[in-house]
Amino acid sequence: MASDTPESLMALCTDFCLRNLDGTLGYLLDKETLRLHPDIFLPSEICDQLVNEYVELVSAACTFEPHETFFSLFSDPRSTRLTRIHLREDLVQDQDLEAIRKQDLVELYLTNCEKLSAKSLQTLRSFRHSLVSLSLFGCANIFYEEDNPGGCEDECLVNPTCQVLVKDFTFEGFSRLRFLNLGRMIDGIPVESLLRPLNSLAALDLSGIQTSDATFLTQWKDSLMSLVLYNMDLSDDHIRVIVQLHKLRHLDISRDRLSSYYKFKLTRKVLSLLVQKLGNLLSLDISGHMILENCSISKTDEEAGQTSTEPSKSSIMPFRALKRPLQFLGLFETSLCRLTHIPAYKVSGDKNEEQVLNAIEAYTEHRPEITSRAINLLFDIARIERCNQLLRALKLVITALKCHKYDKNIQVTGSAALFYLTNSEYRSEQSVKLRRQVIQVVLNGMESYQEVTVQRNCCLTLCNFSIPEELEFQYRRVNELLLGILSPTRQDESIQRIAVHLCNALVCQVDNDHKEAVGKMGFVVTMLKLIQKKLLDKTCDQVMEFSWSALWNITDETPDNCEMFLNFNGMKLFLDCLKEFPEKQELHRNMLGLLGNVAEVKELRPQLMTSQFISVFSNLLESKADGIEVSYNACGVLSHIMFDGPEAWGVCEPQRAEVEERMWAAIQSWDINSRRNINYRSEMGRSFEPILRLLPQGISPVSQHWATWALYNLVSVYPDKYCPLLIKEGGMPLLRDLIKMATARQETKEMARKVIEHCSNFREENMDTSR
Repeated sequence: MASDTPESLMALCTDFCLRNLDGTLGYLLDKETLRLHPDIFLPSEICDQLVNEYVELVSAACTFEPHETFFSLFSDPRSTRLTRIHLREDLVQDQDLEAIRKQDLVELYLTNCEKLSAKSLQTLRSFRHSLVSLSLFGCANIFYEEDNPGGCEDECLVNPTCQVLVKDFTFEGFSRLRFLNLGRMIDGIPVESLLRPLNSLAALDLSGIQTSDATFLTQWKDSLMSLVLYNMDLSDDHIRVIVQLHKLRHLDISRDRLSSYYKFKLTRKVLSLLVQKLGNLLSLDISGHMILENCSISKTDEEAGQTSTEPSKSSIMPFRALKRPLQFLGLFETSLCRLTHIPAYKVSGDKNEEQVLNAIEAYTEHRPEITSRAINLLFDIARIERCNQLLRALKLVITALKCHKYDKNIQVTGSAALFYLTNSEYRSEQSVKLRRQVIQVVLNGMESYQEVTVQRNCCLTLCNFSIPEELEFQYRRVNELLLGILSPTRQDESIQRIAVHLCNALVCQVDNDHKEAVGKMGFVVTMLKLIQKKLLDKTCDQVMEFSWSALWNITDETPDNCEMFLNFNGMKLFLDCLKEFPEKQELHRNMLGLLGNVAEVKELRPQLMTSQFISVFSNLLESKADGIEVSYNACGVLSHIMFDGPEAWGVCEPQRAEVEERMWAAIQSWDINSRRNINYRSEMGRSFEPILRLLPQGISPVSQHWATWALYNLVSVYPDKYCPLLIKEGGMPLLRDLIKMATARQETKEMARKVIEHCSNFREENMDTSR
């Protein structure tokens, strides 16, 4: 099982400071610019953590508000020291790098920072004496400057047609630079002249960059240990250059097989040449390549027995010349990954769960197009088979969804995989912390991506959690998102159904403060609009029934929500639904349960006192729908109205005495052993109080009788649950007083005695006699 170890003190303090910058680390200068308090001095370990966690919060936590001048906190190296920072996406702009230009950065990773322009190239020069590792992966506009400065500001960043390519920048003076990533740069960048000043590169990534002449790579033949040429259109000339780089330990010449047509094909000869010439190779990625010649031995020639990583037994013929097994071999979307004996400790591929997880792990950060297909394979494994590395799988999918929250394919496949990876079969293996991470990333997806499939997958995944308990730490946010999904009138039917179900579950068994807060968000109005739409369509489906059920739950002992229901034509919808769907028992039960809640509010009862409403409630007393539920709830509504006394009976028809007689008749027809659809729970706010208040009074004996019958039924059918609750809430003294009342009917007194007897017997049976 995954560990529920608490966060480190460092992580907790970092998170708190970032969410409360004004009150902890800094103050606002001129009400705009953040400045570090003058008495604070922070070492590099803390500064790096603050910046990197800030980026993580902005990227992954949609509830976190970024601060425009955050990076100005680190403008003075005398009080703050930055050394290793990783920045990504639109969070970073030119002025942010400019703010930290005095820092002696050792490691700077900029990933997909498309808002950076050529101004940031000049800022990079400030770090040239200290920088050892630099990534500009996906920073597509950093080599562009405005053709007409001042003429087209923001538009230029997203529309390079009004910009010109900077060709005179080089890495001159970056004497310590050893690791460089220029992946996914815009075509036309003069790579050779750009890199020429670098004397001792150890790692270079040129993913997606096309160059017909790779001879310039040989200037680092004695230092280059890692070379990534993903999606570069290779030729035999490239291979001749690569094999001269004899110090290489990691070589990646993989490609995305779906992106474009490649003329170059990997042959047995090419693989043999790579193995023979690159004797230090520990990691090789040839994913996506079509193998032109047969590089594998036949099935009949494969050695029998367990799979082996020994090169001498390799099913891939050229790899038999390896001196030792590779640490990693990328074979994703190649036929070679399905062979038996592969001389590598870790293989990416599509043969089995291990290979698929290795692929997700290897490609998530920089290759979403590959990652989405690998996650899709994981989805099939989790759906059809059993996932054997559940915790690893979950963590990898969570990371991918965080890293690419605006990538449609990742969000669709990732959210679908999460649904199967979080189902009940795997629940015991998951920690609270991990399940909370899943919930966070699901809500991020719902918030960031309004695509129908993503929304449906996310809602379905939330259904795998215990609601509301596991969602309570994000209670307001999840309700806002679900209400947002339900607001549009033209919504996908399946999403609507799931979202209403979730809304209903979220307002069931929570305290009244939660219900009031959700009511103010528009919950009641949203449900009423859904009901109105279904009425117009003359459709009574799960959405209709769940909407009434949700209203029943959210109005439970919550007067404000009850009032909202009345103010937004709830009673008209009740009557219309009753008329349109006379045979829908579940619907009737939910509606009457809701009106029971409204009737419990003394200030709202006058709005129920109309001839039409009283007649409807009286007629429903004789309903046999859903056992006794509809009749019981109708009687409950009338009991509270009767409790206000004859002077409050403001209608001529039907007469109060006539309604009373029908109530007595209904109660006497009910089976005392009826199993009920009700849940009293004092710890969550719902209690016996609305029933108990009807006991000590003589103004309406029928109301008193209904309340006593309700208690008798509950303690008879569910003694373990309701006997302790009734005792705890002071029901016993009230029942004893009732027995002494002259106005109480004899049958009511007899029933009260039986309730007391049940509870007394229960208390004796469960008394602790141990010492």
